[in-house]
Amino acid sequence: MEYNGIIESFRRFLPVSLKTPVVSLQEGNTPLLFSPYLSGILGKGFEVHLKCEGLNPTGSFKDRGMTMAVSKAKEAGSKAIICASTGNTSASAAAYAAKAGIRCVVLIPEGAIALGKLAQALIHGAKVLAIKGNFDAALELVKEIAANYPITLVNSLNPFRLEGQKTAAFEICERLGGAPDYQCIPVGNAGNITAYWKGYKEYKQEAKIKFLPKMLGFQAAGAAPIVKGHSIKNPKTIATAIRIGNPASWRQAEAARDESGGLIEAVTDKEIVAAYKLLAAKEGVFVEPASAASVAGLLKLAGRNYFRRLPARLAAKPRAGKAGMTRIVCILTGHGLKDPDRVIKTIKQPKVIKAELKAVLREIGY
Repeated sequence: MEYNGIIESFRRFLPVSLKTPVVSLQEGNTPLLFSPYLSGILGKGFEVHLKCEGLNPTGSFKDRGMTMAVSKAKEAGSKAIICASTGNTSASAAAYAAKAGIRCVVLIPEGAIALGKLAQALIHGAKVLAIKGNFDAALELVKEIAANYPITLVNSLNPFRLEGQKTAAFEICERLGGAPDYQCIPVGNAGNITAYWKGYKEYKQEAKIKFLPKMLGFQAAGAAPIVKGHSIKNPKTIATAIRIGNPASWRQAEAARDESGGLIEAVTDKEIVAAYKLLAAKEGVFVEPASAASVAGLLKLAGRNYFRRLPARLAAKPRAGKAGMTRIVCILTGHGLKDPDRVIKTIKQPKVIKAELKAVLREIGY
């Protein structure tokens, strides 16, 4: 069966019409991988699944929102889009603008953008400008420009971005045959946790699922404004995608947390790197560091037996067989090729040896 992207797949749940010019790179339909290793850590009665959003066309979940934002911009007659970015948004905006035949402008914090994503934005023809400031300063600038000039903002403040991003929740429910009990997700600008919660609620309203998951969000400890209750002037973390000190969707993220009975906590860079390495070594999944925040959070909560408190829907049931499993989904937001320099900094470098058979065999244990 031919797949044509999220707009065609979930049209009736999206604010589009037959007049909407669909700009798609066939985003979405990403794998939901069962994780034997993480399930084993939690123990009997638990299933952990990984939603691999790094396998979207430009390497991150941003493509789901961008197909909507750019399609609606085209419908409105816009000739240009603009965004602030530390990486994923810039690549996605540039690619979809190229597909749509419109101009793309990207503002980045000087020295704080992932090189893999900068390369993508540039090759797609975006006008990229580095500012002497952080992401939050860049976002304020693009907001002001979009409010006063004929150019469309495509950061997650654009409501169509969240409409597209919510489709990942639909896919999870379709794959599992219902909602997970818990969803672990990185929190940066907070649009994604907001979008997933919106998606789950819409599926519940349509009676496609019977219950809603608890939303478990994780910020980097050096960039955790929601956890600390105040904005962070100079956020610091190796996880560039969540290095944000004043999230645009702050209140919506808190609503998702509170309405679902979930939480938003902080994980350290050390915990993020450990999860980053674990995913690659044990599950064969290479993610950007920010993605690993969801798994770092999972492991942190598991360490204090958080998940041993049964969801209400299972409390009165015998936990036998598939129906009695507690299911947890970790969202892996982007591909590891976003930050290849992180691998170089955290992994032991290749040993240089002589080009001799004896030398090779000695090193590999033969």
